[in-house]
Amino acid sequence: MSDRNFRTLIAARKAAGPAEVLLLTLNRPERRNAIGPEMINELRYALDDAANDAAIRAIVITGAGKAFCAGGDFAQMTSGADDGALPPFKSAAGVEDGGDYAALLEAMSRTPKPIVAKVNGHAMGGGLGLVAASTFAIASTSAQLGTPEVDVGLFPMMIMAVLDRLVPRRKLTAMMVLGERLSAEEAATLGLLNQAVAPEQLEAAVDALCEKLAGKAPLAVRHGLAALADQDARTLADALPMLRDRLGALLGTDDAREGLMAFLEKRTPKWSGR
Repeated sequence: MSDRNFRTLIAARKAAGPAEVLLLTLNRPERRNAIGPEMINELRYALDDAANDAAIRAIVITGAGKAFCAGGDFAQMTSGADDGALPPFKSAAGVEDGGDYAALLEAMSRTPKPIVAKVNGHAMGGGLGLVAASTFAIASTSAQLGTPEVDVGLFPMMIMAVLDRLVPRRKLTAMMVLGERLSAEEAATLGLLNQAVAPEQLEAAVDALCEKLAGKAPLAVRHGLAALADQDARTLADALPMLRDRLGALLGTDDAREGLMAFLEKRTPKWSGR
């Protein structure tokens, strides 16, 4: 993965079973890791780098200090300031969308590597959007999650899109209109989190999940996540033929042949990523 001159993120590689995980730490603890254009831009670069790095099997996002992410940086949002060290991010189509939170959420939903939100503390507003857009989410029971934008005369418009896929409608409406906060345990019960664990167990729980992810067939995971993203906006009648074709393509890969052979031979498969 390319070296980047990140100023709001700390990027570190970490061993996970037979592969590696990219750990991205939101690093503005003095602002409770509030997210603004610069951090969004850096996250886009980090996700893009990880997507093109065969050694990385999963991406973990967490926060420095006591918070995961307190939400949007209102000062940057109102001023539009972004004097970051990196140029604005450009998509594969050449469209410049650096600093665009909506583009970040969509990029997260289409990243071909599983993203694990390691929610070490409160996740509010835009921070909760990062949690909802991740593939998996595990939180400390000391964390609270919510959308308090209404209390400052705003509304969680873009966050609504990713939360609506996870949270029942009446509860989501109450969260957004009343600015309600959820405990980690409540969020897990609703399906917004995979797990809520004691603070001292968070590291081990995330590591265990990443080791499981690292042991799965990387090509199958990539194809599966892409198909999951592509089916979201389709009707059942449209989704099923698309998914059938994706399965047919996957059956023709080396990893699929190896996986089926290993199953028949009762041995552990050796994934090649092809």
